[in-house]
Amino acid sequence: MSPPRKGHKDFQTESVGRVGELRLDYTRRDHKTIIARSHCTSPWHLLPPIYLDETGMAYTLLLNPSGGLVGGDHLSIDLSLDAGTHVLISAPSANRIYRSLGEVSVQEVKVAVGAGAVLEWFPEHTIPFGGSRYRQTLHVKLARGATILLWDAIASGRIAGEERWAFTSLENEILITTASGNSILERFALDPATDLGRIGLAEEWDYVASLYVVSDAVPSETWSRLEARLGSILDEHPGQQLGGVSMPAVPGVSVKLLTRTAPDLTRVLDALWAAARAELWNLPPVAWRKY
Repeated sequence: MSPPRKGHKDFQTESVGRVGELRLDYTRRDHKTIIARSHCTSPWHLLPPIYLDETGMAYTLLLNPSGGLVGGDHLSIDLSLDAGTHVLISAPSANRIYRSLGEVSVQEVKVAVGAGAVLEWFPEHTIPFGGSRYRQTLHVKLARGATILLWDAIASGRIAGEERWAFTSLENEILITTASGNSILERFALDPATDLGRIGLAEEWDYVASLYVVSDAVPSETWSRLEARLGSILDEHPGQQLGGVSMPAVPGVSVKLLTRTAPDLTRVLDALWAAARAELWNLPPVAWRKY
């Protein structure tokens, strides 16, 4: 191999990937939630909130025009909701994690929900490509009276391309901490090539999802009604979906879900979400859009 030319800078694989930051601070003004301060660096792009109804809820899309994460990418999202705000977060498309020969793709999300504020976190599902390496953390802190509806879903891979459970590694951590200091923690690390990282029961399915609804401002009888209502939804369509609902150590409900197809995942999500909004606030389902 010939030596590099004079003045030539060697390409270091450690430098592959981008560090992208998105910071959004929400406040309430004239009965409407607005973005008071914002900051973003590539690949994040910021769109102004959309207002879908008369509640003043700020619907914000997480926009990453690059289409996904490559090895070495380190993306972060930092959200702060002032007291009394109401925010809905989603994304226009699935979060794709591309193949990597060594570097891990990382996404870190930190959320602070102020007193009496509401965050509905419903991004599209994550698709880990064959050979991809991905680590996600999603940490939420709730002030007194705050409410979080948090949805997190992962596909087994590019199913149409027969890449089921073909990623190299996948780590996921969800931590929701209430004003009392009690918390919900979901953490898993999957490495399909090793015995320790076997997929287990989920291996027969193509989509895995979690839904957490947490608030210390909701009466216990409401949680009991919601648990029963969500359970009846999960009992529908046997063979197409498998799930369970429970009331955790913090005030709220948690759902674990497996489905066969993406349409099944969307159908169950819509039903669960609609039930939660009806029980908590007597509000209709969100008539959202992805553009």
